Amino acid sequence: MTDSQLIREIKDGNVQLYQELVARYERKILLFIFHMLKNSRMEHMAEDMCQETFYKAYRSLHSFREVEASFSTWLYTIARNTVLSELRKGRNGNVYLDDTTHIPLTPPETQPEHTVLRSEKVNMVREAINSLPEKQRSALILREYDGLDYQEIANILGQTVSSVKSLLFRARASVKTQLESYVLEPILEEYEGMKQR
Repeated sequence: MTDSQLIREIKDGNVQLYQELVARYERKILLFIFHMLKNSRMEHMAEDMCQETFYKAYRSLHSFREVEASFSTWLYTIARNTVLSELRKGRNGNVYLDDTTHIPLTPPETQPEHTVLRSEKVNMVREAINSLPEKQRSALILREYDGLDYQEIANILGQTVSSVKSLLFRARASVKTQLESYVLEPILEEYEGMKQR
């Protein structure tokens, strides 16, 4: 069954089918919430906020209109608003990308220094993303990590598609600028070393 069919059935009283919608989106929503909470040191609340998101969605399902947004977009919006509301309660206004981005395992024959360098690069990218303003960071996470299209991101963030493209452009440019010195330094050092030979 499609999301639309499930929602129609649930609205008609077949409420046990809501579990199917939860099963389809729980992991994605949990990861999105975890991404938003990590550096606020509130990641331990991710599961609770995920459950709260699905509870709010269930309570408001009667008002969901598919012509305005897809169910997944609507759900991401509820999740984002739930997290931002919690963060505004004075605990910490910073929303960051998490520290658990998957680092591919290197083959056993690879030298340990390669693992260290790869981990360092991942940390540099993560820190660059963490330093972005909230809307740029959310747009980048939704696009690059969750693979959502521009329209879905626009609906979640309450922006136009052109605004989302602008947010993503600025976010990518900022990350690139922050990482340039890290990438260029070793090249320049090697070049300087060659000149001295």
